[in-house]
Amino acid sequence: MLNFATADLLLAAAHHILIFALAGVLAFEIGVVRPGMTATDIRRVSRVDLWYGILAALILAVGFTRAAVAAKGWAYYSVNAFFWAKIGTFAVVGLLSIVPTVQIIRWRRAATKDPSFVPDVTLPRRFLWAEAILFALIPIFAAAMARGYGMPSS
Repeated sequence: MLNFATADLLLAAAHHILIFALAGVLAFEIGVVRPGMTATDIRRVSRVDLWYGILAALILAVGFTRAAVAAKGWAYYSVNAFFWAKIGTFAVVGLLSIVPTVQIIRWRRAATKDPSFVPDVTLPRRFLWAEAILFALIPIFAAAMARGYGMPSS
């Protein structure tokens, strides 16, 4: 059985690694979803986009486990405005990711039927960049939260 400090450390490390992995997936998608995409590009981004959803789910699971049982506990997080700003921003980023994901699925089907298919990437790229901009706020909110900002006044 792990002691409390080790479990807290492992949850924190897993949470951070998952966040960085999700940032990497988002950066990859921004780099690949561009004018002139080929069928190979579409297949590649389609495979990677699946990881976006998997990582997001793992981040939520590990993050809420960490909030509930780790060092500060749920009593700290549940009343912290920056915690809820972080969660809300993560939710908005997740909702924004639906548009590129749906487009990628459509592109994959179209490219399967016609290997010369070239997608219109304008709308998905806008959503990907919006995701990236909002995603950048999450570590700012996390840093503020970890330092006690956002707690109700006593």
